[in-house]
Amino acid sequence: MLIGWTTVGSRETAHHLAAEAISLALAVCVQVDGPVTSHYRWQGAQEKTEEFRLTFKLMANQLAPLSAWLHAHHPYETPEWVVVRAEHVAEKYLSWALANSSPLSL
Repeated sequence: MLIGWTTVGSRETAHHLAAEAISLALAVCVQVDGPVTSHYRWQGAQEKTEEFRLTFKLMANQLAPLSAWLHAHHPYETPEWVVVRAEHVAEKYLSWALANSSPLSL
């Protein structure tokens, strides 16, 4: 299992991206947190911004499609997109995730 993070500027955008990713079977779960405060440098200036964090739980076969989709639909010019491999996932949760990581059949 992989876990990916990004942030956006509004709760509405965060929930829209989360719902779309799930409806397109690009992730098995997306959680929205926030607001969080981000401190960073952008174009040479120090910034402080209120954002909403999306945490994506996905399987390896979903990474390429989710990454491409996220970069195409993210409102930021340079979105944060960090993905790590989960070191341990409970067996029942992993089984549920595997069962829900394929596109829905219509």
